[in-house]
Amino acid sequence: MGLRHFALIVLGVVLADAAVAQTPTRVRGKIEQIDGMTLSVKARDGTPLKVVLADNAVILGVVKKSLADIKAGEFIGTAATSQGDGTWKALEVHIFPENMRGTGEGHRAWEMPRSSMTNATVVDKISKMDGHAMTLRYKGGEQQVVVTEETPIVGYVPGDRSDLKIGAAIFIPAATRADDGSLHAPRISVERTAPPPM
Repeated sequence: MGLRHFALIVLGVVLADAAVAQTPTRVRGKIEQIDGMTLSVKARDGTPLKVVLADNAVILGVVKKSLADIKAGEFIGTAATSQGDGTWKALEVHIFPENMRGTGEGHRAWEMPRSSMTNATVVDKISKMDGHAMTLRYKGGEQQVVVTEETPIVGYVPGDRSDLKIGAAIFIPAATRADDGSLHAPRISVERTAPPPM
């Protein structure tokens, strides 16, 4: 086998692997139609989407919470923007139930410039004039995040198919696109008493 032939085979394998290992898609929108485990969703930008939930999909109901519900020891997730001084200003806060402790733990870049996502344990919360500063600790580090009175705060409760209603807002963190263009999802968060703020 010549070197050129071998190189073409290697390139083909790499391209095939890249096609299989697609980047998960985040889905945000509202349910417009329901057919079994297939949802017609209108994305926030108006794009119509077909979402197919796995038969054993995890369904989480999103409920409204408040600053008072964020206590030391809670495991939370928060997208935030940099304040330029080493601290972050929360765009929203998600209080995870105990059985989701450790989910996505860590600190990483998020979708917008100068933004981050942190899933971590609240070490303390200090009241300040312009909000509440929280110390969030995760394996390998910690971050200071400021939560204001305007920051959307939600929690999660176990859900089921009855939560999937026309008009309900949904968020899917990781859907994969099938050959027919539909999106397949193993997990969905759906509005119960509050829309997913992500």
